[in-house]
Amino acid sequence: MGVILLVLLLALVLGGLGFAAHVLWWIAVIVFVAWLIGFGIRSGESSGGRRRWYGRW
Repeated sequence: MGVILLVLLLALVLGGLGFAAHVLWWIAVIVFVAWLIGFGIRSGESSGGRRRWYGRW
């Protein structure tokens, strides 16, 4: 009985980690797309001046 509970617990933990990883991938994709859009907007704005898109570092 203990082994069955341990296997079920392990399956729940791994399933939860898989779901969390899936959600993190979607968040990463959304952030990447937002970064690309911001990169495109910033590079289009700076026509003429030599201002860089990432600001002054």
